[in-house]
Amino acid sequence: MANFGKDLQNSPKHALRISREQAIELFIPVVAVFLALLLGAFLVLFIGKSPLAAYGALLKGAFGSKRDIAETLINVTPLIFTGLSVAFSFKCGLFNIGAEGQFIMGQIIAAWIGYSLAGMPTVIHMPLAFLAGALAGGLWAALPGYLKAKLGVHEVINTIMMNYIALYFSHYLVMGPFKEPGPIPQTPQVAEAARLWKILPGTRLHFGLILALGAVWLVYYLLFKTTLGYEIRAVGNNPHAARYGGISVSKDIIIAMSISGALAGAAGAVQALGVQFRFLDLFGFIGYGFDGIAVALLGRNHPFGVLIAATLFGTLARGAITMQSIAKIPKQIIGIIQATIVIIVAADEILRRFFRSRSAATQALTEAGEGEDNGE
Repeated sequence: MANFGKDLQNSPKHALRISREQAIELFIPVVAVFLALLLGAFLVLFIGKSPLAAYGALLKGAFGSKRDIAETLINVTPLIFTGLSVAFSFKCGLFNIGAEGQFIMGQIIAAWIGYSLAGMPTVIHMPLAFLAGALAGGLWAALPGYLKAKLGVHEVINTIMMNYIALYFSHYLVMGPFKEPGPIPQTPQVAEAARLWKILPGTRLHFGLILALGAVWLVYYLLFKTTLGYEIRAVGNNPHAARYGGISVSKDIIIAMSISGALAGAAGAVQALGVQFRFLDLFGFIGYGFDGIAVALLGRNHPFGVLIAATLFGTLARGAITMQSIAKIPKQIIGIIQATIVIIVAADEILRRFFRSRSAATQALTEAGEGEDNGE
């Protein structure tokens, strides 16, 4: 009898049950994308245009040439980092709304290191600037993590406020001590030695894509192959049980938020070192951090799911430009499609929790009735 439960878990029937759950997890995002694209088609018809022409232009803009593919992958790269950022915090039961602010801090610190330390060799300067950007994002997220862990202050409020602090602080820096001489609020260009290598000749595609793919594997390994990852997931599933099991919940919350922020800071670093080669005054959010929330939701908070979702969102963002210029269809339709995907995926979570709670209530009532019958 002692091995009965283990044998049952290893049985083909149990394996089939697990595969069904995995199939459902995969099925829901696919349905969300399909329904969102269908809604987009209806909107295109509503304004008197052809959905086939619209989506044809979108695909052409995203994959029509080597340059288009490169530009699509450039859009995908920061979304991988910010999607991983949000997904990592989710795994610890935290909602990091501050990826945008962490992105900003990573961008401006990477640019500062990139231009202020001119004269260093590439093998030192480029990694140093990238890591400095990631560290800036990590430190920016560590404060809300500390407040959550030690004082119980909700991370959603803290990270939202930190977004605005990062926005106005970077505005001050680029208008003051970091400003390049001239009328435009921007930093000087980063040194050649600090710029990310180009990996596709004749395009702007840079080494940041390789770093993003490496981050996907690293996050997967950390979450599912290490003790720290197990602890973080345990805290996310049930912090009270994790604390009872000897896990330091407060420590893991701070670590999870710091790693989450570092991933968002890395997104800013690759933009500064691989695309813009400087920090441009934002004075308004770019959106990569907020899009990372949608990417994490669609990717079901799994690193490889995030990779697929980031590719989809990056493709839509790139193709929307061509769809508007060639098919004369407003690119805002792509925004509606992206929002619809998020709503459907989020609604799935709401429905699951609703039915789970109803099932638990029904079971409790049934057990109570059986108890009364037994008592009689």
